[in-house]
This record gives sequence, C-alpha cells and structure tokens, in this order.
Amino acid sequence: MAKLVYATIMSLDGFTADENGNFDWCVPDEELATFINDLERDIGTYLLGRRMYETMVYWETFEATDDDTDAERDFTEIWRAADKIVYSRTLTDVSGARTRIEHEFDPDAVRRMKQTLGHDISVSGPEIASQMMAAGLLDEVHLFVAPVAVGGGKPALSRHYDSDMELLNVDRFASGDVHLHYRIRG
Repeated sequence: MAKLVYATIMSLDGFTADENGNFDWCVPDEELATFINDLERDIGTYLLGRRMYETMVYWETFEATDDDTDAERDFTEIWRAADKIVYSRTLTDVSGARTRIEHEFDPDAVRRMKQTLGHDISVSGPEIASQMMAAGLLDEVHLFVAPVAVGGGKPALSRHYDSDMELLNVDRFASGDVHLHYRIRG
C-alpha cells in the first residue's frame, strides 16, 4: 500500500510563509535540496492545493542553464515524471503535463489511490494537507525547520490537528536547517 506523505519547509515558529505570503527565507541550499530530492524519488503522485500548484508549475517549463545547480536539474526530472492532482474550486485549466484538477476533496478517492498506486503519494500545501490530516489519511510527516522565526503567516500544521506521531529520524544540515521525520501512529 502506498504511503501518503506530507513534507514542508517551515520556520522555527511553525509557518510555511510569512504574513505577506513570502517564503524566500526557506529556499534550500544545495545540500538540503539534494536531501529533499532523495526523499522525493519515491513519490509518483503529488496532491496539491491551488497556490502550491501555481508555485510549483514553474518546474514544468524550467530550462536549466550553467548557473543552475545539480539539485535543480534533478528536481525538474522528479517533478516532471510524477502525476499531479490539483485541488481547487476556482481553477478551470492547468498547464502542467500529467496534471488534472479535482474540484472537491474526496477522502475515499485518496484512500483508493493509497490502495492501488504502486508508488508513494505526497501532499503539498498546508491547506490541503490539513484536510488530509483531518481525514486521517497521512502516514508520514517530514518537517524541514529553517533557522528563522517569521512571527506569523500560514501555519505548516493545522491548529485543529490532533495526532500521535513517532519520531523516526532527525537530520541536521550545515545551513542550520533540521529535518524531522515522523510516522503517524494509528
């Protein structure tokens, strides 16, 4: 059975973007980006909220230059090889390959995906992730904590999420970022 994984970069105070919607403070360096790519290799389907999709669709048309890193080139291949499902009530069209829109979140459809897909599934975007959390669909959480506090903004985890998590691993990076890997218990 496929795992449903939520991975996000967040500030020390728990936000994925600040009060103005900025997240430039969390751009991973080459070491962290390479680590994240290695985690992403098992992902065959991305479940995205509209805003996350609008951010990530950049990788559909990214053309590497000599100035780009190996991690950027690698992620482009990972992203383009995966299927993407965008949850949005307002989008009518998507421009990315292997991408479709779902206008309503259906927990049973996600359960069926977990049972039938031969690869892991990633949920990206705190709002859609909070719906997956509330439906009891998440299997693992990867939190990448950046060494910065932003004071407010978009929370990485829903304030209404109640879960028992088992810490599986902690990784530290030269940048000061920390990776916390959890499994959701029962």
